Amino acid sequence: MARPVYLLACALALLASTLASAEIVEQSFYVQNLTIQRLCQERVITAVNGMLPGPTINVQEGDTLVIHVYNLSPYNLTIHWHGVFQLLSGWADGPEYATQCPIRPGHSYTYKFTITRQEGTLWWHAHVQWLRATVYGALIIRPRAGRSYPFPKPYKEVPIVLGEWWNANVVDVANQALASGVPPNVSDAFTINGQPGDLYRCSSKHTFKLKVVQGKTYLLRIVNAALNNHLFFKIAKHNMIVVAVDACYTNPYVTDVIVVSPGQTTDVLLIADQPPAYYYMAARSYDSTGGVAQFDNTTTTGIIVYDGATSSASIMPVLPAFNDTPTAHKFFSNLTGLVTSPFWTPVPLKVDEPMFITMGLGMAACAANATCGGPNGQRFAASMNNASFQFPTKLSMLQAFSNNVDGIYTTDLPDQPPLKFDYTNSKNSLNQSLLMTTKSTKVKKVKFNSTVEIVLQNTALVGMENHPIHLHGFNFHVLAQGFGNFDPVNDRKKFNLFNPQERNTIGVPVGGWAVVRFRANNPGECLFRLYSFIS
Repeated sequence: MARPVYLLACALALLASTLASAEIVEQSFYVQNLTIQRLCQERVITAVNGMLPGPTINVQEGDTLVIHVYNLSPYNLTIHWHGVFQLLSGWADGPEYATQCPIRPGHSYTYKFTITRQEGTLWWHAHVQWLRATVYGALIIRPRAGRSYPFPKPYKEVPIVLGEWWNANVVDVANQALASGVPPNVSDAFTINGQPGDLYRCSSKHTFKLKVVQGKTYLLRIVNAALNNHLFFKIAKHNMIVVAVDACYTNPYVTDVIVVSPGQTTDVLLIADQPPAYYYMAARSYDSTGGVAQFDNTTTTGIIVYDGATSSASIMPVLPAFNDTPTAHKFFSNLTGLVTSPFWTPVPLKVDEPMFITMGLGMAACAANATCGGPNGQRFAASMNNASFQFPTKLSMLQAFSNNVDGIYTTDLPDQPPLKFDYTNSKNSLNQSLLMTTKSTKVKKVKFNSTVEIVLQNTALVGMENHPIHLHGFNFHVLAQGFGNFDPVNDRKKFNLFNPQERNTIGVPVGGWAVVRFRANNPGECLFRLYSFIS
């Protein structure tokens, strides 16, 4: 009886909290081929409503979203609402074969869910293969009527969606990598709101421009929709004030550079306090691999155009070096949560479910009658505690859970790595006794309302890099992060239990660790996702 009573209580609470100002926001997504010209080439991409990025969705906290998705593309498709809690609507989260089966070509599906206790910038994207390279857009959640931002009201709000562009069919790029077992070809360009910027060939007309008025304050809602790259972002001659990350308010943090990992969002206030002129905004990779893998080393630009500027010559910012880990770590580790914000959640102090998860790249056996390009003829595979996740193909995990169907997944995801070793010692980079993993669909079950603490430990297997991790259905507190192997005695002394940042996606430091904690108070099938270039 406990579960039905809880669900009823949640439903009544949600109803009471949303009646005052809630609206139904309804929109249709037509997903189909779009012919577009970039970098001197004409390409056919998959896009929503003929746009790149797709449409920005604007809602208020408490609103209910109804999105009709018509799949007119040649590919299976789902849409993931990245960062939305999906309270009582886990089936609307979107990951294929986790919470739903894909929408087949020629078919449609309607997502319906309520935005509850969230304000800020999130985003949506395709969740099948690599379609999210072009199927994505911003999701902006403003305070409901009667509430205001916990910072001065900006003159204007502007989405800045960072992406990647390939001069190729992205599904083919991904399939080629999966077939060969090696990292995929890197992108040919980065983009700002779908535009590469005038540092690329044939792109002077494909440059995003933002007109500003001197003295006014602008809220830039920055989304990293790139598949594989952390990005440094700067605006020439301007500071930015970080006020939120992943739809969680932060204490104001003044900086001249921000770093956004794949899947993260960062809201910044930009004060147009410089003499009227043209100023570049620019983004390029933060690459932490130390040469282990190739990366896109190009730079995308947009232009801030001051009202009254008399010259169109643009001033360029000095971006950090590609491998500037100290700058990236300083940014990520200096963010703190705003405890006076309306939806701040105090850190739960009692831990019920401690987990230690090693994560990074390993190797999986090459399939029979296949040729793989990894070391010793094997294939690269991302893994957690030596388990490399594989989506089921017959039934979604949520449906299997709801209907008690066996054989779709197992519940033996280990809490600890199968073998303890010197995780960040580069001498273990190609240690055959540690490298090999196997594909499986393993999950961990936790009790409702229990507190889960996870130590995310990067490893030196194959090579070290800053790995993005995204948790579906929850925000987590980032208690601490650092380099080397996590020290359970001394590193625990560094925990911020008062005002740590809350977010749904974290970049675990290269050759290092991060500790996150959250309360498992959202029943259903959630997904703890390691973003990496081979799955």
